[in-house]
Amino acid sequence: MSLSLATANTVQRLWLLFPALIIYFLIILSYGVGAQNSSNITNVGAIINGNSRIGKEQKTAMEIAAETFNNRSKTHKLILHFRDSGTDPFLAASAAEELIKEKKVEAIVGMETWQEAAQVADLVGNQAQIPVISFAAPSITPPLMQHHWPFLIRMAADGSAQMKCIADIVSAYHWKRVVVIYEDDGYGGDVGMLALLSEVLQDVGSKIEHRLVLPRVSSLSNPNWVELEELLKLPTMQSRVYIVFQSSLPTVAHLFRVAEKMGLVGKESAWIITESITSLLDPHETSDISSTMKGTLGIKTYYAKNTNSFATFQKQFQTKYPEEGNPEPGIYALRAYDAIRIIAQAIGRMTSNNSTSLQLLLNTLFSNYTGLSGKMRFEAGEILYSPVLRIINIVDGKRFKELNFWTPDVGFSLEETGKIRDGDAGGVIWPGNLTHVPKGWAMPTAAKPMKIGVPGKTSFSKFVKVDPSLDNSDKKKYVGFCIAIFDMVIERLNYSLPYEFEAFDGLYDDLVERVHNKVYDAAVGDITVLAGRLEKVEFTQPYMESGLSMIVPAKPEKSTWMFMKPFTWQMWVVSGAILIYTMFVVWFLERPSNPEFGGPLKNQIGTATWFTFSSLFFSHREKIYSNLTRLVVVVWLFVVLILTSSYTANLSSMLTIQRLKPNVTDIEILKRTNSKIGCDGDSFVMDYLQTVLGFKIENIVKVSSEYKYTKKFKSKTISAAFLELPYAQVFMNEYCEGYTSTAPTYRFGGLSFIFQRGSPIARDFTKAILELLENGELKKLQNDWLTPKNECPKNVTSNGPESLSLNSFTGLYVISGVTSSFCFLLSLAVWGRRFQQQEAHQGNASPSPSEETLWNKTVRIARFFYSRELNIPTRAPTSANYAEEWHSPRWDYSTASNTPEHPRTIRPTEIECIQQE
Repeated sequence: MSLSLATANTVQRLWLLFPALIIYFLIILSYGVGAQNSSNITNVGAIINGNSRIGKEQKTAMEIAAETFNNRSKTHKLILHFRDSGTDPFLAASAAEELIKEKKVEAIVGMETWQEAAQVADLVGNQAQIPVISFAAPSITPPLMQHHWPFLIRMAADGSAQMKCIADIVSAYHWKRVVVIYEDDGYGGDVGMLALLSEVLQDVGSKIEHRLVLPRVSSLSNPNWVELEELLKLPTMQSRVYIVFQSSLPTVAHLFRVAEKMGLVGKESAWIITESITSLLDPHETSDISSTMKGTLGIKTYYAKNTNSFATFQKQFQTKYPEEGNPEPGIYALRAYDAIRIIAQAIGRMTSNNSTSLQLLLNTLFSNYTGLSGKMRFEAGEILYSPVLRIINIVDGKRFKELNFWTPDVGFSLEETGKIRDGDAGGVIWPGNLTHVPKGWAMPTAAKPMKIGVPGKTSFSKFVKVDPSLDNSDKKKYVGFCIAIFDMVIERLNYSLPYEFEAFDGLYDDLVERVHNKVYDAAVGDITVLAGRLEKVEFTQPYMESGLSMIVPAKPEKSTWMFMKPFTWQMWVVSGAILIYTMFVVWFLERPSNPEFGGPLKNQIGTATWFTFSSLFFSHREKIYSNLTRLVVVVWLFVVLILTSSYTANLSSMLTIQRLKPNVTDIEILKRTNSKIGCDGDSFVMDYLQTVLGFKIENIVKVSSEYKYTKKFKSKTISAAFLELPYAQVFMNEYCEGYTSTAPTYRFGGLSFIFQRGSPIARDFTKAILELLENGELKKLQNDWLTPKNECPKNVTSNGPESLSLNSFTGLYVISGVTSSFCFLLSLAVWGRRFQQQEAHQGNASPSPSEETLWNKTVRIARFFYSRELNIPTRAPTSANYAEEWHSPRWDYSTASNTPEHPRTIRPTEIECIQQE
C-alpha cells in the first residue's frame, strides 16, 4: 500500500514536471531554429518613389522576385525593406543610411532618378562598401565613374541612345526646329539631357528653337493650370515639333489638354515623348490623356514578350497590382524584377564557409545576364550593350501601336536585329488625322497669311519691279523675273500657301535681317547667297548663278600685223625652221644629179630657196631627179597644204568676226591709276570691292539704275562697272555695242529666295525650283524676261577665234622632220661608202691616217662631196631602177680618180678649198 502510494506520488511529481520539460525543449528548439534562420537571412534595402506609378510597379516586381526566391530556397531568405524618397536625393541618402544602420541591409536597389543614385552611392555606398544597384542612369556618363563610385551598378543605359533616336526621327521627317518641354525637378537634372539633345540635333541639321520648363505639380497654385496656358502663348515660336521628356503623368496630362485647347495638337504639329513618359502609358488604358495624345510618337526600350518567363511574371504582376485594369509591366518593373533575381542568385551561391563578397558575386552575374528586361553585359559598373528601342504611335484613346525598331548602329529597321532597314519610324497616324507628314511649322492661313518682303528699289527692274501707284493688295503691283519664278513655284506646291507681299525700301542686308528677326516670314527677290547671310536665314536652291563681272567700254580692234595673228609666234618660228631644213635636204639630195641645182654656190642656194618657197603656193617648176627628194617633197607639200588651209580659215574668221578691244583689261590697272569704278550702292558689291578687291572708298561711285551706267561711261565718270553676273548679262544684252564684259573671276552662291531658319517651306521651294531647272522652264522664263531676242540678237562681245598654237601641229612637224632626216642620212651613208671606195683606189696617194689631221680629213670629205660631177640622164630615174642606179658603174664618175680617160678638172670653188702648204 505504501509502495503504491510512493509510486503514485512519484508519477504525480513527474507529471507536474512534464509541461516544464516540454516548454524547456521548445525554448531550446526555437532558439536553435532562430539562430539558424538569422544566419541565412539577407536584408536588402529598396528606395522608391511610392507615389508614382513607376515606383509602385517597381515595388510589386521586387516583391514577386523575393517571394519566388523565398518559396524555392530552404536555407536562405531574402527580406526587402522599402523606403519612399519622393525622388528627393537627400531623403534617398538619409533612407539608405537608416537602412544600413538599423536594418543591416547588405545591398540597396532602386533610385528612380540619377540624382538619387549619385547621392546614395557617394554618401552611403562608398562608406559602408555595400553594392548600390540603380535603376536610373545619367544623361551623359561621367568620366572615371567606376573610380568615383566603385560600388555603384546602374542597370539602365545613359540618355545618348534615346536622344539620337529622337534626332533621327526629326531628321527623317525634315524638321529643322523643335521645342523642348520638360518639368522642373528642382535639381537641374535635365541640363545634361538638353545638352545631349542639342548636340545630336545639330548633327542632323536641326536646332532647339525654344525650351519650355513646366512647373512641378506641387508648385502649381491654380488647379486649372492657368500658368501652363500662359507659358504656351509664344507668338514668336514658329516650330510645331514638341519633344516632351522627364515629366510626371499629371503634368503631361494637363499639358496635352491645354495644348489641344490652344490648337497646338494637329494643324501640322508633331509631338514626341520619351521613355519616362511612354512607360506610364498603358495600351489598354482608356483615360482622356491617351485621346488628347492621339498621333503622338513615343520611345520605349524593346523587350521580348513571347517568352514563358515573361508570361508567368505578367500573370503574377497583374494579380498583385490591381490598381490598374489589366496592367502590363513596363521596362522599369522588369529591371526591378531582374535586379532582385540577380541578388537572389548571388545569395544562393554564398555559403557559410565562402569568403566571396556579395559585390564580387554581383559583378560576376552582371557581366553576362539575360533577364526579362533583355540581355545585359556590364563592365566596371556600366552597361555596354546598345539598347534596342521601339517607336510607338498613340492611335486613339484605347490603344497605341508599335512601329519600327531603332538601334544606334543601324537606325530605323523593321526587325529588332536591324537587318531590314527602313527610312523612318513607319506608318504613323499623325495628329489631326493628317494624310501627309506634318510640316512641324506654324503654317500660314487665310486669317494669317505669310508675310513676304520684296525689294522696293532695285537697279535692274527686270528682276523685281514695284509699282507704287497700285494698292498693296493688288498682285499686279509686283512684277519681274523673280515674281514670275515665285508664281510658278506656288503652282507646283501640293498645298495652299496664303501670302501677301510688302515692299521694303532698304538695303538687301536689312531685308535679310527683317526675315531673321521674324518681321517677315520670307523674302522674294534677287537676293544673293552669301556665307554671312546663311547663318541668319534659310536659302532655297539658287535659280541663277552669280559672280562678279567687270564691264568696260570697248572699241573695234585694229592691227597692222593682223596677217600674223592666225599663228602664234612659236608657230611661225617652228614653221620657218622646218622650211629651212627641208630646203637644205632638197639641195643636198638634188645637187649630184639635177643640173638646175648646179653652178656656183650662190646659184645653188638661190635655186633651193626658190624651189622651197614656191612649193608653199604649189608653183615650183624645177624637175626632181632623186626619188629620195620626191619622198621629202611629198611630205612637205602635205604639210604646206595643212598649214595654208588652217591659216586661211583662221584669218578669214578674224576678219569676219568683229573683235572689241577693252579699254581696261586688269583690275590692278584700275587700282594703280585710282580710276573711278561704278557699282550698285544697295548691294553687298560695294563692301566687297573695298574689303576683298582693295579699292578705295573715294574711287567707288554708287549707281542706282541700269540706265545711269551708260551715262556714267559716256561722261567719263567711271572707267569700269562691277556687276553681278545676272545683271551683267542683262546690261550686255541691251547695250551690246561699245561695251565688253569679263568672265566672273569671283564666284558667289547665286540668286535665291530666303525664309526663316528651319522653315519647311524653303525645302518645298527648293524642290520646285530644281524641277523648273531640270525641265528647262526656268531657262525659258529667263530668256523671256532678261534676254529677249529682239534686243541684241548678235553677240558682238565674243572674243573671236584665237591664234593657232604649236600644239595643234606638233605631229605634222614631227612626220616632216623625221622623213627629211631619214632621206638625208640614207644619202649621206651612200656617199660615205663612195668616199671609202675612192680612198681604197688612191692607195698610197693619200697621206696615212696617222699623219693626217682631223681638219685635213674633214676638208677632203667636203671636197669629195662638192666635187661630184653631174650625171644628167636623158630622163629622170624611175622608182623601179632607183636602187640599180645607185650602185651601177656609171655613178663612178663622181669619184676623185685622175685617169687619162677622165682627166680631173678643178673648179674655181674647189681651188679655193686647196690647202696651201
